[in-house]
Amino acid sequence: MAGKQLNVLTTLDQAKTQWYHFMAIVIAGMGFFTDAYDLFCISLVSKLLGRIYYTEPNSPNPGSLPPNVSAAVNGVALCGTLAGQLFFGWLGDKLGRKSVYGFTLILMVLCSVASGLSFGHTPKGVISTLCFFRFWLGFGIGGDYPLSATIMSEYANKKTRGAFIAAVFAMQGFGILFGAIVGLVVSAGFRNSFPAPAYEVDAAASLVPEADYVWRIILMFGTIPAALTYYWRMKMPETARYTALIARNANRNNEWGLFSSQFVRRHGLHLVATTTTWFLLDIAFYSQNLFQKDIFSKVGWIPAAKTMNAVEEVFRIARAQALIALCGTIPGYWFTVALIDVVGRFAIQLMGFFMMTVFMLGLAVPYHHWTTAGHHTGFVVMYGFTFFFANFGPNSTTFIVPAEIFPARLRSTCHGISAAAGKAGAIVGAFGFLYAAQDQEKPEPGYKPGIGIRNALFVLAGTNFLGMVMTLLVPESKGMSLEEISKEAVDDEEAAA
Repeated sequence: MAGKQLNVLTTLDQAKTQWYHFMAIVIAGMGFFTDAYDLFCISLVSKLLGRIYYTEPNSPNPGSLPPNVSAAVNGVALCGTLAGQLFFGWLGDKLGRKSVYGFTLILMVLCSVASGLSFGHTPKGVISTLCFFRFWLGFGIGGDYPLSATIMSEYANKKTRGAFIAAVFAMQGFGILFGAIVGLVVSAGFRNSFPAPAYEVDAAASLVPEADYVWRIILMFGTIPAALTYYWRMKMPETARYTALIARNANRNNEWGLFSSQFVRRHGLHLVATTTTWFLLDIAFYSQNLFQKDIFSKVGWIPAAKTMNAVEEVFRIARAQALIALCGTIPGYWFTVALIDVVGRFAIQLMGFFMMTVFMLGLAVPYHHWTTAGHHTGFVVMYGFTFFFANFGPNSTTFIVPAEIFPARLRSTCHGISAAAGKAGAIVGAFGFLYAAQDQEKPEPGYKPGIGIRNALFVLAGTNFLGMVMTLLVPESKGMSLEEISKEAVDDEEAAA
């Protein structure tokens, strides 16, 4: 019986690329499109939230979120994501990938809408409800990581598996770009409909009452693509690999689990490799993404806040993020899709970490040169290259490898653990960079002096270098079947003997 069922796996590995493969990429990819939109759109509106709810009368500068509030608003969804990755990763192995796949999408849609409907008019009421719903939004997003990666790896043939999983993850780039485009369109519409002077001209008039709708619309808009794919996600069948190896218990003698000595012997070092590299990557990747608006302001690419009205500032931030996404982020993802099954996972990850280190140092060493007038464009180009090599590098491969190298009954769990380690790094990046990047002599109001952006960039270069070192532990999985990589083929031979 087991032999007949396992013949299905060989058929899957040798199958030609068909229409259902592309459908799976779109269905799983739209989840990641929404994930990226929801996680990163907060960076578009956090300065607006500061203006609306924390502007002090007669202050020479518009209000900004206090340190603890800014940390919570930027980081709470990441905390939810970490918890969701662990929970849904485990549940995906226990109940099946399909069984919980639709629930994560429902949670994302409901909490995304609720984020924009945050209750109350006081700062405490609005921020508290916003953080509550963004935590549970993150919880749903967390489930998408292990489930989407595992489903795609188990649907794909071994020849193009890397490209298929990378294509799912590459939708994250379009989600980031879509968020910036929505921010541009919404802010441009409100800017033209409700003109206002700059803050330094008339502080009170610079913030029109209608600006409160801007951040709510932007946060809620990400529900639309997710809701449109719900029907198709529910129509997806359970993966044949899960059915053959787990649901039908094709190999009854193979019962060792995550905490067994056999797992530690076979995959313990692999789990160390996938967790540490993802952790180190996300320290840099999320601090860059969530706080690029602050970096661009400090190097002068975005004008000083007091020279703009509230809605104009959203427009400028969205435009900057759209350019970075279009020129650096998205091309990097699709270079990975094109080359991962040619070059291999290991080489791309090692090269990506190395180039991120180089470009971070290229920003940090001559930092004072980049901040002087006339050199801002050069800084942005260099900054864009760090995003390019993050995505044509470890940001893609850390997502792909854990979906390939672990056995089927623990694949979703181990991917969830690896992804959760990444989000722990993202939390370190989100909270740490916020405080560390403060100027040593003139920190922003409410903050203590930090090490400054230049030294923070040196720290990020160091984390990228450590990621390159830990990549040496990552196995290559190009061109191999999932059962061969995870050594389940060995178990099959032992069971048949």
